[in-house]
Amino acid sequence: MDDFSITDFASARTAGADALRKRIEHHLVFSFGKDRNAAQLTDWRLALSRAIRDEVVVPWFETTRRVYRQDGKRVYYLSLEFLIGRLLHDATVNLGLEDKARAAMESIGIDYDRVVLDEPDAALGNGGLGRLAACFMDSMASIGLPAYGYGIRYDHGLFRQGFDHGWQTEEAEDWLAQSHVFEFERAEAAIPVGYGGEVVPGSGDSARWNPAETVIAAAYDTPIPGWQGKWVNTLRLWAAQPTRAFELSAFNRGEHVAAATPAILARTISRVLYPDDSTPQGRELRLRQEYFFTAASLRDILRRFEKQYGDLSLLPHKVAIQLNDTHPAIAGPELIRLLVDERGLSFDAAYDIASGCLNYTNHTLMPEALERWSYDLMRHVLPRHIGLIERIDERHASDCAAKGRTISADVRAIDHGEVRMGNLAFIMARRVNGVSALHTELVKQTVFGELNDLHPDRVVNETNGVTPRRWLYSCNPPLRTLLLDTIGDRWISDLEALEAVAPYADDAAFRERFAAAKRDNKRRLSDFIARRSGVAIDPDAMFDVQIKRLHEYKRQLLNILETVALYNEMKRNPAADWTPRVKMFGGKAAPGYQMAKLIIKLINDVAAVVNTDESLDGRLRIVFPANYNVSMAERLIPAANLSEQISTAGMEASGTGNMKFALNGALTIGTLDGANVEIAERVGPENIFIFGLNTGEVAALRGHYNPGEFIENSPRLREVLGQIETGAFSPDDPGRFHQLTDNLRHQDWFMLCADFDAYFDAQRRVDAAWKDPAAWVRSAILNTARSGWFSSDRTIRGYARDIWGADPSA
Repeated sequence: MDDFSITDFASARTAGADALRKRIEHHLVFSFGKDRNAAQLTDWRLALSRAIRDEVVVPWFETTRRVYRQDGKRVYYLSLEFLIGRLLHDATVNLGLEDKARAAMESIGIDYDRVVLDEPDAALGNGGLGRLAACFMDSMASIGLPAYGYGIRYDHGLFRQGFDHGWQTEEAEDWLAQSHVFEFERAEAAIPVGYGGEVVPGSGDSARWNPAETVIAAAYDTPIPGWQGKWVNTLRLWAAQPTRAFELSAFNRGEHVAAATPAILARTISRVLYPDDSTPQGRELRLRQEYFFTAASLRDILRRFEKQYGDLSLLPHKVAIQLNDTHPAIAGPELIRLLVDERGLSFDAAYDIASGCLNYTNHTLMPEALERWSYDLMRHVLPRHIGLIERIDERHASDCAAKGRTISADVRAIDHGEVRMGNLAFIMARRVNGVSALHTELVKQTVFGELNDLHPDRVVNETNGVTPRRWLYSCNPPLRTLLLDTIGDRWISDLEALEAVAPYADDAAFRERFAAAKRDNKRRLSDFIARRSGVAIDPDAMFDVQIKRLHEYKRQLLNILETVALYNEMKRNPAADWTPRVKMFGGKAAPGYQMAKLIIKLINDVAAVVNTDESLDGRLRIVFPANYNVSMAERLIPAANLSEQISTAGMEASGTGNMKFALNGALTIGTLDGANVEIAERVGPENIFIFGLNTGEVAALRGHYNPGEFIENSPRLREVLGQIETGAFSPDDPGRFHQLTDNLRHQDWFMLCADFDAYFDAQRRVDAAWKDPAAWVRSAILNTARSGWFSSDRTIRGYARDIWGADPSA
């Protein structure tokens, strides 16, 4: 498409709401074949989405031209998840078209807010890992950093969560049942990906891999506009397709199911996020997924590089590849394979080039979460790569020996019949980064202690951040309006400018407006909860929120145990001046994670008792709306008064929910874990509620921890466990939760018992603080004002400077 045909198409960004309305009506008719009089809400949403997408194309093309003109280093971000949520409103806001879109839809007679809420969330992620990747894509575009995101275009994502008598149920997401209008299919960019087969030695270091089966990685591009639409990057997602869509000969023989089986098996690779790996088939599918998107992405990167450059030695100077966790860790041997087997380089030359391009973000300190594959499975699925991983281990050992260092088996990529992807990622990386100051230091001391000792300059810290465009400007209109009226709009692209709000914490009129904005959000959330869960909640009660994936280390169980203890105290002293409180939970448990699913059931069973106890007079409510996702977070976070960040110290790498809550004026109750440490430093100890063991105390207690002693010394905890064990919340099945309570009494790896009393006491400090509304709102304002450092713009500038060596354009 030439410049004339693009720029000659009137842009609503310059021509106004009327031009946008005409574009919407054009797409309704000519893109979707609907008459205006017959159009439904979804039809209007699709038409508006296509009109907004039109507005992205011109800056998208211009960004590509600028990237080629500038001839700088490009960043490629490989992530198994991109939890991007809804795209329509996000793009509309970043392009500066929100007011015009509202006016255009109003002129048609359609409510803009209803239109954007009609969009399904893109089912491309699960939790913080995927949402971080989405925030990073927004920030890379907003600061003008040349970047591509690479992931998988899941048909069904994780799953749609429901509850059946309090038990989690899982159904397939159907977000692609409707047209995903923001993407562009790129048939010309399809890439073959092989599995299994045999390896035939070649000359020198090369070999010929003859895969037994091949699937096609089909490319779908979504443009990601940054703030004000000045720069637009690309998210390229791969969908697995068969090399042949249908086996006609088998069909003609009457083998109708067999005729479609190869296509079904190929498409299974991009069917769901995180297939259950409790079976051999599930583990193999997950490995296939990870290789699928990594291999396709690396081929695409090399193709783009070679189109512009002929010298492969330039690759580390022009390409920075970021591995988001260990899922794409196969990138090291795969990039070496492409350079050795297909481009004729020696192994050592390929190793040097690959390790100059690759970087690895670690997201966990738990060894079991650092992926490991059996040697036999890796050899079966990727027979060429297992040999290259062995060569990588040899080269790494040789390099260390040349420096007078010997290595133990603990740092090898292959040991005891396992391929350890964390070690592989570290060995092949130019830089390894943690995601909070505490986490980075623990990475150096624990999971990668010996590797850090061997490579002391490799590990760096880049504390996570969140995009202020989605997580304040877009999701919190009442607070956005107040901030714009008070300090202007600089904070949208420079979040640390929020510091200018701090003096207003002592202004009574500003505190009143801040509180009114929070109550407006709470009222809207109350209406949502009533519709979704059928539970009436008081907007003037404290909204106490814990939203994150269900995992024992995140300690939703600690939260509900304390809630039961509070319930008991309220029953014993009904006339006391109890703080009205709504306990809100949100999150999904992995389908095969039985303990997490049991915790969900316990929360819902306790809710069933508490919410129907009329003696409480509504002063305590528990709600757990099903199917937590980005869109639900955008409702919950602006309305929260208290943010629950209560993980076992030393186990949460960073967190980003903690940042979003503080940014939106919620006070944190939490342990000194992950980024809570840095939040506490910035907001001040008087504006946060810290409790419990710290990382050093957890480590010191670990070897001789006896949870029974803590239970015996805590009458409240002893009472709560006794109630649960005798069926107070499960009279139909008194033994339902014995697995949970037995674990707490005899193992309690996550030290809930040790922290229970401190947590209960911290919650009573919260109650006391709530009783002084002016002081509470003052603290909330200071949380917002001092959260500016937790911007993903700042994080990405740090990556660009410390890891990638890339230059932003803004």
